[in-house]
Amino acid sequence: MMKKLTAAIATVSTLGFANMAHAESFETAIGEIDASMTATLASAYIWRGQSQTNGAGAVQASLDFAHESGIYIGAWGSNVADEDFGGASIELDYYVGYGGAITDDITYDVSWATYTWPQGIDAVDEILASVDLYGFTVGAKYAYDPSSALYTYVGYGFELPYDIGLGLHYGNTDTKDPVGTSTKDLEYNDWAITLGKTALGLDWALMYSDTDLGNDCTQIYVDRDSCDSNVTLSVAKSF
Repeated sequence: MMKKLTAAIATVSTLGFANMAHAESFETAIGEIDASMTATLASAYIWRGQSQTNGAGAVQASLDFAHESGIYIGAWGSNVADEDFGGASIELDYYVGYGGAITDDITYDVSWATYTWPQGIDAVDEILASVDLYGFTVGAKYAYDPSSALYTYVGYGFELPYDIGLGLHYGNTDTKDPVGTSTKDLEYNDWAITLGKTALGLDWALMYSDTDLGNDCTQIYVDRDSCDSNVTLSVAKSF
């Protein structure tokens, strides 16, 4: 779902991300502000190991503003499979948060986000928090309205030769009173391995992702017998 200002490919559980290296800085009466826009083409929109486009391609975009104090605000959008979101063909997410550093190797981030599907299912509000330390990321996301869902995850990222980034991700979803087509509580795990590289002025990412849902996918999606693994390619350009 949400895309915020980050270059940490280790925590990417969906494809498409903003890269702060391309942010434009400008002075204002309230201090320096960084602005970043990113456009992404992906072979699928993957969220927590599941395709939100039912295997079709995705066009995504983000717009972010970050103040020198650490406060940021932004929006992100993507197409989705309308049969899975009550007839909605797009997802639009809005978020505000604060990020800071304890040391050069330990940073933290807290934020609030709302995820919307115009003319589709109800919006979902979520509180997010994460800590990055020595290459690891540990985080939690709690959706409190209208459902009750806790997502916890851990990631690790490091650099390979030739300026290639490798990211590892593992997460757990525990949903109570779910929204959408399901009426059952649901718990499952997802994992992903991502390779990323900047080349020709573009950010490239190749990700393998999967879940342990198996044939339980019908608890979430009416028209899907199983949740298959995915190999997803994306290319992004930041302005």
